[in-house]
Amino acid sequence: MRSLDEVVTATQAARRAAAILLGVALGVGGPSARADGEPPGATASPTPEASDEGANAGPDPDTPERFVTVEGTSTDRGAAPGRASSKVERRDLDERLPRSAPDALRYEPGVYVQQSGHGQGSPFVRGRTGQQTVMLFDGIRMNTSLYRQGPNQYFFTLDAATIRSIEVTRGGASTLHGSDAIGGVLDARPLEPALELGATGARVRPRASVRVATADGEVGERFQLDTQFTPAVRLLVGAGVRRAGRLESGGPVRSPWTGELPQVPAFEDDGRTQLGTGFRELTADGRLVLRLGGDRRLVAAAYLYRQYDSPRTDQCPPPFAPRDECLRYDEQFRSLAYLALEGDLGALGPDGRLAVSYQRQHERRTQDRPSSFVANIGRDDVDTLGLTAKLHSAELPLASFATLGVHYGGDGFVDLVNSRAWTSFTDIDAVIELGRGQYLEGSSYAQGGAFADLELELAERVTLRAGARGAFARAHAPADAASGTRAVERVWPVVVGHAGVEVELTDALALFASFDRSYRAPNLDDLTSRQQSGPGFQFENPELAPEKAHTVEGGVRVTGAGIEADAWVFHAMMDDAIARSQRTIGECPPATPQCQSSWARMQLVNTDGVSFVSGLELSARARLPFDFETRATFAYTYGSGPNPQRRPDDPALAYEERVPLSRIPPANGTLELRWSGVPGLHVGAGMRWALGQDRLALTDLSDARIPAGGTPGFAVFDLRAGYRLGRELSIAAVLENVTDRAYRYHGSSVNGPGRGLVVHLEAGL
Repeated sequence: MRSLDEVVTATQAARRAAAILLGVALGVGGPSARADGEPPGATASPTPEASDEGANAGPDPDTPERFVTVEGTSTDRGAAPGRASSKVERRDLDERLPRSAPDALRYEPGVYVQQSGHGQGSPFVRGRTGQQTVMLFDGIRMNTSLYRQGPNQYFFTLDAATIRSIEVTRGGASTLHGSDAIGGVLDARPLEPALELGATGARVRPRASVRVATADGEVGERFQLDTQFTPAVRLLVGAGVRRAGRLESGGPVRSPWTGELPQVPAFEDDGRTQLGTGFRELTADGRLVLRLGGDRRLVAAAYLYRQYDSPRTDQCPPPFAPRDECLRYDEQFRSLAYLALEGDLGALGPDGRLAVSYQRQHERRTQDRPSSFVANIGRDDVDTLGLTAKLHSAELPLASFATLGVHYGGDGFVDLVNSRAWTSFTDIDAVIELGRGQYLEGSSYAQGGAFADLELELAERVTLRAGARGAFARAHAPADAASGTRAVERVWPVVVGHAGVEVELTDALALFASFDRSYRAPNLDDLTSRQQSGPGFQFENPELAPEKAHTVEGGVRVTGAGIEADAWVFHAMMDDAIARSQRTIGECPPATPQCQSSWARMQLVNTDGVSFVSGLELSARARLPFDFETRATFAYTYGSGPNPQRRPDDPALAYEERVPLSRIPPANGTLELRWSGVPGLHVGAGMRWALGQDRLALTDLSDARIPAGGTPGFAVFDLRAGYRLGRELSIAAVLENVTDRAYRYHGSSVNGPGRGLVVHLEAGL
């Protein structure tokens, strides 16, 4: 045991180092700090509180006892009970050092992360992404009516430095979350201002951090102030800046059939550094927590994300185009502000949450074609007003062996769309505004519903769950005669629900079974958009009907004796599944030259018959002797659906009734090992692997992001280490891709980073 003098000396040294780093941070103008409350985190208490004082969840061994971790309200906080789910903790983020919020999910079972650009990332949950998964931030819906078919970049617009945890619910979840929750739900929960019990007067805790990565020359900084004015008034504010250059990979990923290089990505002369990568980023956030007395609190929060100059790698340059052509996201902005009342809401229930929110997503794109002296520019904005109510009743005793809990609520969201496009002729300095943008100016979209969810517990061993939602969606878009665009005025009412059972056979063994009916109503992107996608140019279909999904799943969970293990099987069937169908040049809409000039043309259609996705997911975590712990995951997904292409008139031409679904991930998994035998120190390793994927949809065959014959398999190894000295100083490092393997996640434009070092240094007072 260290003597008191040694402890004092070490603490003083740490404080001096922290002060130096903070001084550097303030001079530079913005490093990154996080309040996390879990080793090797950096503030006293990141978790939200449910009551005036909260419940002590157990002190961190490096945390002074006056700092406490307090439990948050259960409303909209946890992954769905009785369902397949997992959680990324703050400690995982601090040790894995992911580049983004999507990247933080690479070690979760059933989640596969695709990247269309270095500054983008789209998590696939059970083979579904984009429009078919719901993304939440602190329970606030992020999805808008402009989300695209297939991968999108919007989860990347969450600053990983502000996230306390990410919960993943796999499988249909429309009862609680409405439209789009077919594949699953991603719920990112933010850091909270610390609560220091017994403190008198104001407390201000500055923190700063710096992050560097060698593979893309990344330098990121964040500065944060965690202020407690009184135990009832707390404020957390922060700002960050990051710049990433071109990403160096382990080399090209070749076609498993021919050994040739695919069109995407293009490389610099070294054959490793990828064109169409690099971006700049600014972030800012503020979170004010007011304790109202009793088990109630008011939260006012705002989160800003600003990304600049982020190329879309598969379009920079596009396949078969000159090397200097590039589609770049000049601006990718997201602004979110909300006010939430949490806790005991009296007659509404002892545990609830009411929230009103405003979100604005702004996007400006430029497609440069220097050799043609043309730049095509587009700007889209969607403003979303939201209202969410999620409440719990008190548990109702029905008998000595039975209790009933009721979870109920409702939500409503309205999108207002502005969209413009223009063409700049660079040789004559002329600009022509087009009749319509990617979407139609003045479009709007409304959706919402009300739900009730029941949980009946019998004899403390059997739990029955069932719920239903009545919902609607309404799409409005004006006509545009010049471009041949039809007006849209559609309304879809829908009823969905779920039922399930959980049986605890022993204290260590539980079985699960459930059935879920979920849906996705066509959004404005489906009904009105004209845009360049990975497989080619896609144009609108105003006649689409909602997708309906029916999911059956079963699971087993084992806990105890230092081990936790889950196994799940699922089968999801979809009626009226929306898929891309190829079209001819003659079917291109008027006044759309991009359609005629594209290498492929597509339109979304509802397929006839049933599509399905089936799979198996395994995860296990174990504590081993000598302070080791390990975690492993495995996922396999198989998807099939009716052929969305028209049957050819010539019966001699080959035609398959059923085809693979697009971008279904291959079998994949992870393995992690961690040692923490010395206080404050962690050492570990991680492996990510995937088999090759050669089951390709018809649109995959024309997608330059997928090599001819499919995407090869890979195995990537990382080494990790870090040390934390109290709350004053912490350092973590990851040596990524130790073997310098050339690899790519299926459907991605970007190859993974080559061998490189990521270092994160954080200090606070």
